[in-house]
This record gives sequence, C-alpha cells and structure tokens, in this order.
Amino acid sequence: MIRGILTFLFVAICLFLSVVILLQEGKSAGLSGSISGMADSYWGKNKSRSMEGKLEKMTKYGAFLWLVLAFILNLKVL
Repeated sequence: MIRGILTFLFVAICLFLSVVILLQEGKSAGLSGSISGMADSYWGKNKSRSMEGKLEKMTKYGAFLWLVLAFILNLKVL
C-alpha cells in the first residue's frame, strides 16, 4: 500500500514538473536584457520575488523530491 501511494506521488510530481518547466521562459529571452545592461534593473535584482523566480524554486524543490522518491521506490524494502 505504501508503494502505491509513493508511486502515485512520484507520477504527480512528474506531471507537476512538466507543467512548471513548460511555464518558464526560455533563457534566450533574458539574454538580450543582460547584454544591454538590464541585469541591474529592478526586475533583475528582485527576480526571486517574480513569477519566474517562483517557478525556478518550484522546479528545484520538485526535482529534489523526484530524486528522493525515485531512490526510495528503487529500494527493495518496500
């Protein structure tokens, strides 16, 4: 039963990561702004508070949970 719950969580995290990654802007979109000096603007300094910064944080935490669950599901104990 625990294995089934963990498998469901694993699939849910996979779908969550797919959606979050697709919502993010491409890195090439921010490259032109950094070349022209926009990196020192208000949005450059407060990127972690913007929607893009939140999506990046969610990606990091989701990927970490995905790796932990993948490791746990591969154990032969469950």
